[in-house]
Amino acid sequence: MQIISFATEESDWRKPRPGIILHRGDRDLGFRLDCEKLFDPADRPTNLLAWFDMDGPWFQEARKVAAAIVADEAAFMAAQEQRWLVPSSDAYWFAPVPRPGKIICIGLNYRDHAAESKMAIPETPVIFSKFPTCVIAPGEPVVLPPQSKQVDYEAELAVVIGRRAKNVSATRAYDYVLGYTAFNDVSARDFQFADGQWQRGKSCDTFAPMGQTIITTDAIPDPHKLSIKLTLNGQTMQDSNTDQMIFDVPRLIEFLSETITLEPGDVIATGTPPGVGFARNPPVFLKAGDQMEVLIEGMGGLGNPVVEEKNA
Repeated sequence: MQIISFATEESDWRKPRPGIILHRGDRDLGFRLDCEKLFDPADRPTNLLAWFDMDGPWFQEARKVAAAIVADEAAFMAAQEQRWLVPSSDAYWFAPVPRPGKIICIGLNYRDHAAESKMAIPETPVIFSKFPTCVIAPGEPVVLPPQSKQVDYEAELAVVIGRRAKNVSATRAYDYVLGYTAFNDVSARDFQFADGQWQRGKSCDTFAPMGQTIITTDAIPDPHKLSIKLTLNGQTMQDSNTDQMIFDVPRLIEFLSETITLEPGDVIATGTPPGVGFARNPPVFLKAGDQMEVLIEGMGGLGNPVVEEKNA
């Protein structure tokens, strides 16, 4: 199942709502299920993140209805008559989690990336965060802060949490995962290295492109066997596989949930492979007019242009 957050002309463009892309086999049916329309307005959650709770009534009903529509032509026609379906061309996509409660990032989680960064292989996960205001959708521009001259790209696989998780063992970790999405951990390296900590350099506005969709775990049984790439203006800059992670997804969830309560809609960015711009010789930093694309196997592309702040 593929989950999106979207809006249409008939709705408030500033208020994303949840949707499900409808496929029959490999064929896109050309419609998105508008999950909000399955419930009366008074019965809908006020917080979009509640839709990502796999134990919640809203997620359960939306998944059931989507499965019925895909399986049965009569159910598909009935959903059209009830105006539950939105033509794909009418849907403006946001990031699949437009405002996560938490964005938790893992540093130096690929061995080759640690080596190119001239840093030791970590013995435990290196944790930092990005602010929710960083998040942008596929196609939206990454804005270069005028104060930074060294903005860099980082292709990453992100995990979206689907259940409240505290003290979860690695053996049960997948029970708490809703799905996966592509992520670009854009970073101002001059901020990151000069400040003595990473928060400002990682958390500039627009520095967390995400999407296109959340691919649920049933469609990706093993997140550690996926090709992961980043292209810059058509040139491949990063090209690896998620099997190169030092700490896998279950270990990360176990480690994080020991001290941090994970909640539905939280996003964990699992680290980047080698090939980042600052480690190249000569270094490659983003400039206005560039086009980046993160490509993860089974997820499509996450493309974003780069602009100067005055043109944003």
